[in-house]
Amino acid sequence: MKTIPAALAASLLCAVMAQAQSATPAPENGTLDVEQVFAGTCGFCHSDGGRAAGKGPQLMNSPRDDDFIRDRIKHGKQGAMPAFDGAFTDAQIDQIVKYIRALKPREG
Repeated sequence: MKTIPAALAASLLCAVMAQAQSATPAPENGTLDVEQVFAGTCGFCHSDGGRAAGKGPQLMNSPRDDDFIRDRIKHGKQGAMPAFDGAFTDAQIDQIVKYIRALKPREG
Protein backbone atom coordinates (compact mmCIF):
# COMPACT_ATOMS: atom_id res chain seq x y z
CA MET A 1 0.00 0.00 0.00
CA LYS A 2 1.40 3.38 -1.00
CA THR A 3 1.31 6.31 1.34
CA ILE A 4 0.35 9.81 0.33
CA PRO A 5 3.05 12.42 0.90
CA ALA A 6 2.13 14.78 3.74
CA ALA A 7 2.01 17.87 1.50
CA LEU A 8 -0.39 16.19 -0.92
CA ALA A 9 -2.57 14.91 1.93
CA ALA A 10 -2.72 18.41 3.44
CA SER A 11 -3.69 20.02 0.13
CA LEU A 12 -6.39 17.38 -0.46
CA LEU A 13 -7.78 18.00 3.01
CA CYS A 14 -7.88 21.75 2.37
CA ALA A 15 -9.66 21.19 -0.94
CA VAL A 16 -12.25 18.93 0.68
CA MET A 17 -12.83 21.43 3.51
CA ALA A 18 -13.21 24.32 1.05
CA GLN A 19 -15.70 22.33 -1.01
CA ALA A 20 -17.69 21.41 2.09
CA GLN A 21 -17.84 25.05 3.17
CA SER A 22 -19.02 26.22 -0.26
CA ALA A 23 -21.75 23.57 -0.24
CA THR A 24 -23.05 24.70 3.15
CA PRO A 25 -26.44 26.35 2.70
CA ALA A 26 -26.93 29.95 3.72
CA PRO A 27 -28.44 30.61 7.13
CA GLU A 28 -32.24 30.38 7.31
CA ASN A 29 -32.43 34.18 7.39
CA GLY A 30 -29.83 34.59 4.61
CA THR A 31 -30.93 37.06 1.99
CA LEU A 32 -30.44 36.64 -1.72
CA ASP A 33 -30.03 38.97 -4.63
CA VAL A 34 -33.21 37.32 -5.87
CA GLU A 35 -33.19 38.91 -9.32
CA GLN A 36 -29.64 37.70 -9.94
CA VAL A 37 -30.34 34.23 -8.49
CA PHE A 38 -33.50 33.96 -10.60
CA ALA A 39 -31.65 35.00 -13.76
CA GLY A 40 -28.88 32.47 -13.17
CA THR A 41 -30.97 29.59 -11.87
CA CYS A 42 -34.46 29.95 -13.31
CA GLY A 43 -34.01 32.26 -16.28
CA PHE A 44 -33.01 29.49 -18.67
CA CYS A 45 -36.58 28.19 -18.62
CA HIS A 46 -38.59 31.20 -17.40
CA SER A 47 -37.73 33.89 -19.93
CA ASP A 48 -37.34 37.62 -19.29
CA GLY A 49 -36.93 37.13 -15.54
CA GLY A 50 -40.18 35.15 -15.36
CA ARG A 51 -42.16 37.68 -17.37
CA ALA A 52 -42.48 35.48 -20.48
CA ALA A 53 -42.90 31.81 -21.30
CA GLY A 54 -39.82 29.93 -22.42
CA LYS A 55 -39.12 26.27 -21.84
CA GLY A 56 -41.15 26.81 -18.67
CA PRO A 57 -44.29 28.88 -18.14
CA GLN A 58 -44.54 32.61 -17.64
CA LEU A 59 -44.57 33.29 -13.91
CA MET A 60 -45.70 36.91 -13.94
CA ASN A 61 -49.40 37.03 -13.00
CA SER A 62 -49.44 33.28 -12.31
CA PRO A 63 -52.87 32.00 -11.30
CA ARG A 64 -51.14 29.46 -9.01
CA ASP A 65 -51.17 30.23 -5.28
CA ASP A 66 -48.03 30.84 -3.23
CA ASP A 67 -48.12 27.36 -1.69
CA PHE A 68 -48.16 25.74 -5.13
CA ILE A 69 -45.23 27.86 -6.35
CA ARG A 70 -43.28 27.25 -3.13
CA ASP A 71 -43.87 23.49 -3.44
CA ARG A 72 -42.88 23.46 -7.12
CA ILE A 73 -39.61 25.29 -6.39
CA LYS A 74 -38.84 22.97 -3.51
CA HIS A 75 -39.85 19.64 -5.05
CA GLY A 76 -39.79 20.33 -8.80
CA LYS A 77 -41.82 18.44 -11.38
CA GLN A 78 -40.51 15.20 -12.83
CA GLY A 79 -39.31 15.67 -16.38
CA ALA A 80 -40.06 19.39 -16.33
CA MET A 81 -38.38 21.22 -13.44
CA PRO A 82 -35.61 20.27 -11.03
CA ALA A 83 -36.15 20.37 -7.29
CA PHE A 84 -34.30 23.10 -5.40
CA ASP A 85 -34.85 21.76 -1.87
CA GLY A 86 -31.43 21.89 -0.26
CA ALA A 87 -30.17 24.53 -2.69
CA PHE A 88 -32.32 27.18 -1.03
CA THR A 89 -33.65 27.51 2.49
CA ASP A 90 -37.38 27.90 3.10
CA ALA A 91 -36.83 31.61 3.77
CA GLN A 92 -34.97 31.99 0.47
CA ILE A 93 -37.73 30.16 -1.40
CA ASP A 94 -40.19 32.61 0.17
CA GLN A 95 -38.04 35.45 -1.20
CA ILE A 96 -38.22 33.87 -4.68
CA VAL A 97 -42.02 33.56 -4.41
CA LYS A 98 -42.20 37.22 -3.35
CA TYR A 99 -40.03 38.15 -6.38
CA ILE A 100 -42.36 36.21 -8.69
CA ARG A 101 -45.43 37.94 -7.21
CA ALA A 102 -43.84 41.37 -7.70
CA LEU A 103 -43.07 40.85 -11.41
CA LYS A 104 -44.40 43.59 -13.65
CA PRO A 105 -43.97 44.09 -17.41
CA ARG A 106 -40.75 45.85 -18.34
CA GLU A 107 -41.19 49.44 -19.43
CA GLY A 108 -39.83 50.47 -22.79
